[in-house]
Parts: sequence; structure tokens; C-alpha cells
Amino acid sequence: MYKHIAILILRIGTGALLLPHGIGKINRLSSFPDINFSDPIGLGPAVSLLLTLFAEVLCAALVIIGYKTRLAVVPLLILFLVIAFVVHGQGPWAKQELALLYFSGFTALYFLGSGKFSIDYLLKKNKSDGDV
Repeated sequence: MYKHIAILILRIGTGALLLPHGIGKINRLSSFPDINFSDPIGLGPAVSLLLTLFAEVLCAALVIIGYKTRLAVVPLLILFLVIAFVVHGQGPWAKQELALLYFSGFTALYFLGSGKFSIDYLLKKNKSDGDV
């Protein structure tokens, strides 16, 4: 039981702390097509912003509620590797530290899954109840 409480805390904590970062970026879409956003891997500022918003808003929300958690953390893991090693790769450790901290939490969730206190668990439980 404690394991599932810990997973719940990790899911809600990492997701809820990340979500405001993404929500704060949404208003940048209003300057389309002249979006001023970092383009660390050469996809263009608009695509980079959309991918970042996808990860920081949608994927973080999915992690919080525990729906498709393992799938939802994959874009987050990619995002934080890019932030740590491409965006802040030449910077001091302090610039990479937060991205690597998020990366660690989302990596743990990838291996742990969403736990019993999640939508994934409820859907799995309901599906198995119907297979009598």
C-alpha cells in the first residue's frame, strides 16, 4: 500500500510542479507565426513550442491523473534530456540540475507505472471485472 501512495505522491508532485511551466507558455502561441521560442534541435520555434506544450501541459496532466502514465512520460523524458544536455549543455550544473531532477522523477514513473490510485488501475480493474 505504501508503494502506491509513494507513486501517487511522485505522480502528482512532478506533474503538478511542471504544469504551470507549460501553462505559462500557452500565451506565446498568440504571436504565431512570429513565435519567439528556443529552437534547440532545429525544428523551428513554433514546432519546438508546440512539442514543449504537448509535454508540459498534456503529458503532465495525464501523469497527474494516472492515465497512460508510461506512455505520457516518454515525451517528458525526451524534453528534459534536451533541456539538460542541449539547451543548457554548455551552462553550469545549476542550469541542468532542475531538468535532471524532473528527468529522474519521470524515469521512476516510467518503471513504476501509475500505481493503484490512478485511472489506469481503475480501467484495468473494470476490464478484468467484466471478463468473468
